[in-house]
Amino acid sequence: MSEQPTYGGQAVIEGVMIRGSHHVAVAVRAPDGTIHLHTEELTAPIYTSRWSKLPFLRGLVMLWDAIGLGTRALLWSAQVAMPEETPTARSSPSSWEQVGAWGLVGFSLLMAILLFFIVPLVIVHRLDRFISSDVTSNLIEGLIRLAILVGYIVAIGRMEDVARVFAYHGAEHKTINAYEAGAPLTPEGVQPFGLTHPRCGTGFLLVVAVVSVFVFALLGRPAFLWRVVTRILLVPVVASISYELIRWGARHYHRSLVQALMAPAVALQRLTTREPTPDMLEVAITALQAVLRREHHTEPGRELTSVPKP
Repeated sequence: MSEQPTYGGQAVIEGVMIRGSHHVAVAVRAPDGTIHLHTEELTAPIYTSRWSKLPFLRGLVMLWDAIGLGTRALLWSAQVAMPEETPTARSSPSSWEQVGAWGLVGFSLLMAILLFFIVPLVIVHRLDRFISSDVTSNLIEGLIRLAILVGYIVAIGRMEDVARVFAYHGAEHKTINAYEAGAPLTPEGVQPFGLTHPRCGTGFLLVVAVVSVFVFALLGRPAFLWRVVTRILLVPVVASISYELIRWGARHYHRSLVQALMAPAVALQRLTTREPTPDMLEVAITALQAVLRREHHTEPGRELTSVPKP
């Protein structure tokens, strides 16, 4: 039996991106109060080839896909939400903007690897003279990695602009939860649902931190430079395993044991979500409804529309 399609997404600047099996939609609230909607069919080989659906490989595909779609969605949302900073009216970013955005993405990935993988290793390397056990050394490294992750999320969450993005993140979760429960897709129908979801990327980050402990523990405690190399080279392996665990957990989340195992990952989402306003819920609903319409009517092409605020 084939799996039922699942929907997910991410928050963007003053909006929400929702991704389906074959389409993606980005809905953004403009300064004049209208909701601008961009939908796009996913036709690239990364979405259609068989190998992209194989276990463990699909985790890497989805990670790369999230980076690519997420970057383009953020660029487009910035053009809608901050027109004074992007005065030229276009439906897509310019080539130079895309080059700059991908450069920023590459730099951000490099900084993330340094902060969350190399810095904990440097710290634990300083402590290794007092640690006799390889397992203990890798466990402490993992705890340091987790502490840095939580501290980073708490710190950026204090920024006003980021807090609004976190509120749109909450709107995305509430809308997906309402849809999966069969509730009406209206702000009133969506509002009662929770801010967390078992497939959330925040929970994925926690699973990455835990899985990395086990993967790196298999290597023991080699020379420092070799440990640095393995931390970088094994990032895709850790991400692939973590994706499969998140996918399995979401599929079996109705079981009490699975809920207990995933409780820390779900709890971490409280740091990256805020209670959304009805206007934010309306934006998330607009994005999801657009994807649902296109998934049932798979005409090719793109559209760019503006929906008046009621």
